[in-house]
Amino acid sequence: MKKNAITPLQPLQPADVRPAPLKVGDDSHNHGSVRDIQEVEIVRLSPEELERRHEKARVDARRRAKVRNIISHFWTTVGVALAVFIAIFALMPIVLTILDSFMSTDEIKTNYSAVYNSLSSAAAETKTYLSSTPKLKMIPDFVSFSQYKTLLFLSPTYLLKFWNSVALVVPIVLGQITVGCLASYSFSRYRKKRREVLFFSYVILMLMPFQVTLVPNYLIANKLGIYNTWWAIILPGIFSTFSVFLLSKYMRQIPSSYIEAAKLDGANEWQIFTRISLPMCKSAVYAMAILLFIDYWNMVEQPLILLEDASKQPLSVFLSQINASEVGVAFAASFIFMVPPLLIFLYGEQYLVEGISRSGIK
Repeated sequence: MKKNAITPLQPLQPADVRPAPLKVGDDSHNHGSVRDIQEVEIVRLSPEELERRHEKARVDARRRAKVRNIISHFWTTVGVALAVFIAIFALMPIVLTILDSFMSTDEIKTNYSAVYNSLSSAAAETKTYLSSTPKLKMIPDFVSFSQYKTLLFLSPTYLLKFWNSVALVVPIVLGQITVGCLASYSFSRYRKKRREVLFFSYVILMLMPFQVTLVPNYLIANKLGIYNTWWAIILPGIFSTFSVFLLSKYMRQIPSSYIEAAKLDGANEWQIFTRISLPMCKSAVYAMAILLFIDYWNMVEQPLILLEDASKQPLSVFLSQINASEVGVAFAASFIFMVPPLLIFLYGEQYLVEGISRSGIK
């Protein structure tokens, strides 16, 4: 063989290497990353044993489901009981007012003597400050209609105040619905940056309590010469900001594709407003009308400040002026005063819920 001659490499023959069997607990092959191999015993069960085990599992599952149902029914019962208690507690004044309106004045004074003796109008030596518990009777001893006769037939003041309330509230509701619908449509269609500034100012005015604006309203009404007239209450009510805020949030949810399709069909802005926007906002308009009626039906501060003539004041002011000697008439007047808002609320409850929920108000 020559020096430095290259000989071809011979392939290595594989050795007969057999891995050593691993033993349980042998640390020579366990470096912390491989678990110890444990012997597993395979137990073959008979069909009867398998059926017994399956039946036991089914019984345990049924027991757990029964416990869950009992717990669920318990908390449901607790929630319903709590809701019923809260509802009864909230409706108790209304129920007592309705039932006490059929009691005579003497019976009412007997039941609520502890309350009347603790009033500030009572003499100092007779004040008890509710040291004794009043008797809240649900059923009158003798049903009396004399207070209703006095209120509706013998005293024309109540009916006069009732129609004063109607004459004040109805124009405010209709006017604010009209202004709110037009302004809300403008806010939803106007796309420039100044819209947000103007809408934000509307929201700020809505957040202010009406007691803050009473003095400016008084000064403006005095300057315009409408003080001590119904216009001093109607005009500020018509241009309130609540309806604009409610309907603007609602009209912005109308898909723009509807409006674009109407434009392609040749509809103008007035037709889009009357035939597309208003029908789609019907529930919100009903909700707004209900809330406005209830709010202005119960107003007290505005008539007291802006209406000096007592003959022009609404029924809400008259209720606080009934004498203590006519307490039966006061209960009857309170009950009749509650009837219009209750009827309107019960009639439009579904519209109220739908309008508020879809407008985004929480």
